[in-house]
Amino acid sequence: MTETRKKITLPYLFKKVEDKQPITWLTCYDYPTAYLQEQAGIEMILVGDSLGMTMLGFDSTLPVKMDDMIRHAQAVRRGAPTAFVVGDMPYMTYQDSVENAIRNAGRFMSEAGCDAIKLEGGAAMANRIKGIVDAGIPAIGHLGLTPQSVSALGGFRLQGKSATLAKKILDDAKALEEAGAFCILLELVPDRLCKLITERAENCIIMSLGSGPDAHGQLLIYHDMFGLYPKFKPKMAKVYGNAGEVILNGLKGYHDEVIGGQFPEKENYFGMPDEEFEELKKMVEGGQLHR
Repeated sequence: MTETRKKITLPYLFKKVEDKQPITWLTCYDYPTAYLQEQAGIEMILVGDSLGMTMLGFDSTLPVKMDDMIRHAQAVRRGAPTAFVVGDMPYMTYQDSVENAIRNAGRFMSEAGCDAIKLEGGAAMANRIKGIVDAGIPAIGHLGLTPQSVSALGGFRLQGKSATLAKKILDDAKALEEAGAFCILLELVPDRLCKLITERAENCIIMSLGSGPDAHGQLLIYHDMFGLYPKFKPKMAKVYGNAGEVILNGLKGYHDEVIGGQFPEKENYFGMPDEEFEELKKMVEGGQLHR
């Protein structure tokens, strides 16, 4: 960004939809990355529970706790003060009751300064969305491939391929919209289903993650974009630069230079004036140092 932008707000996002201008959305989990995303003009940032895999090294998102999410969301908020920051509700922080959902959503707002929260699930979660929205907290739904339910969904795969399953996602989207969700993320559903849901949305922003170009905007996982998650590269990700390879080569270079005596060089450390060093030696020889 060449100039300081105003805070991204809900009216700003809905105006973009009205003007048919796509919205940009990325995941982020730390201060330096948030700073760069802010400078690049990214409008929405998701502090995703995917940090369980990308940052903490778990095999799924399930072990992530609210305290993990709050700490990372605080860092992102500091790095991106004008972005629209969304806190991702981790596993079992909202499924058990509406009251718990409201309480944990409120933590994102009061402790981390988030602008909204996101939670997974369709019609069964509509009352959670309604409770959160009624409490004055903007809420985003998440349909299709929902990682917290990946075991029940049969793995990381396309959702809604059959007409029956597609109709279920369509109905779930409408249920979430009617419950008050201002936005719904569609992850890994067929492009034509995403387009249909987007066309049917009345007062709801539809965002795509691997679901085609016809939503109101796009979300990508930051670590997938730059080759920073070594376990797998999903088809829905586009690699914009292989930072992982650059970093690995740098680490190897550092290792080899230290072993080979090439690092540090003179510009990498600090000297001491000769007269001061001579004075120091006299002090040592004269026994003036404290033992």
